[in-house]
Amino acid sequence: MKVVVQRSKGAKVTVEGNVTGEIESGLVLLVGITHEDTMSDVRWMADKIAGLRIFEDESEKMNLSVLDVGGAVLSISQFTLYGDCRKGRRPNFMAAARPEQAEVLYDAFNKTLQELGLQVETGKFGAMMDVQLTNDGPVTIILESGA
Repeated sequence: MKVVVQRSKGAKVTVEGNVTGEIESGLVLLVGITHEDTMSDVRWMADKIAGLRIFEDESEKMNLSVLDVGGAVLSISQFTLYGDCRKGRRPNFMAAARPEQAEVLYDAFNKTLQELGLQVETGKFGAMMDVQLTNDGPVTIILESGA
């Protein structure tokens, strides 16, 4: 499982002209699932993200989590994170999980984040989406389970 974590001052996702998810401050997550991912990866990743200390405290040090600052999460499914560009010029997406496996784990990931106390907004799995965000910092972290 691979997640690009972006600290954001505000973000929204639109599908076919309709806003499906919107947050004020918090985290934008681009979530990729691979064949080997399990519920163990889902739980590990959700816990890591909920506790990731990338928000500034009163001393301007990254010392607070999204939970600490009362932020929300905008979670976007992103199979292209597993695009392999080592050969040729067109990405190979063979490492990305099939949609029927990926959607189950993606939904479980979002549910786990909610169970940890986070407000979670999403796009639409498998849809073409327009994502707008104001990256705060910018702060962008790439997390990978099992790595």
